[in-house]
Amino acid sequence: MKNRYGFNFQWMYIYHPGEKPQEADVKALDFMAEEGFNFIRIPADYRFWTKEKNDLSMDEETMEIIDRYIEEANKRDIHVSFNFHRGPGYCINSPEIEKKNLWKEAEALQGFSGAWANFAKRYKGISSEKLSFDLLNEPCSIPPTHPGTREDHEKVMRTTIAAIRAVDPDRQIVIDGWDGGRTAMPEFLDLKDANIIESGRGYEPHRVTHWHAGWLRGGSDWPMTEYPGHEIPGDPSTPLHNIDTLREYYRPWIELEKAGMPVHIGEFGAYDKLPNDIILRWYEDLLTLYREYGWGYAMWNFEGPFGIVNTGRPGTRYTDYKGYRIDKDLYDLIRIPVR
Repeated sequence: MKNRYGFNFQWMYIYHPGEKPQEADVKALDFMAEEGFNFIRIPADYRFWTKEKNDLSMDEETMEIIDRYIEEANKRDIHVSFNFHRGPGYCINSPEIEKKNLWKEAEALQGFSGAWANFAKRYKGISSEKLSFDLLNEPCSIPPTHPGTREDHEKVMRTTIAAIRAVDPDRQIVIDGWDGGRTAMPEFLDLKDANIIESGRGYEPHRVTHWHAGWLRGGSDWPMTEYPGHEIPGDPSTPLHNIDTLREYYRPWIELEKAGMPVHIGEFGAYDKLPNDIILRWYEDLLTLYREYGWGYAMWNFEGPFGIVNTGRPGTRYTDYKGYRIDKDLYDLIRIPVR
């Protein structure tokens, strides 16, 4: 995935009872294709297609919508990475909804791996150049509802990979890093030649990327921060954040790739509450490193508070471009690899 760049699309992100997934946004896909982007990640909630409250059921109407996601992207030469953002037994958001624990319960693992095997059967005829499976978004231990370990995660991933490979030996598979996607996993290096990719994140430092994010515990109370600079401006006792600290954060991922495991950044971005000049300095450093490392990436998201369209960030300089209100300065930064 070295040369795959694009966005996350939240077309079937969070299920609400009775709600259908969104259809593929062909306007956005046309924009991407015209601008040279070639990758979308679709974080999905399994409850959209398990209408019978059975982890292995596949509601045909929903599956046909997923079919169209893949078809519409592929005919524009855009790769689709389909991801279980919420899988049977685990989600990093509102984990208490899941009555089973994927890390500890055999029944949950059976449902999770079986669901992926069903996807493998349905899409076996589509090349990995066009479709990959990103098994589980941002795995981590979440006590008290879903405690687990790296070893538990490894077991879940290996069991699921085996279930997919039994159906489709060639499918490209993505494994998100442990600890919410932050921690590289050298324990999978034995699979480096088996069409496996490890997916990292671009959300460091959190005090910059998630400042005043209300869904994070305490995030709304964080004091004003700066970048580059100390976490609290003028207070040298607080952590320093700059391109060198970002480089150190990614050192384990570089070592993983040097050992032979391909790396892709499945999500990156910054919330829209800090002033734009601060965020642009962070983006410039982050993207400098990604280009130095040769990594592909997918921004979270395309339109909205983490994206390039209608972000709402203070101080943003917008321009009307191809039917969208674009954050011009940010777009000029992220578009470089694909122009």
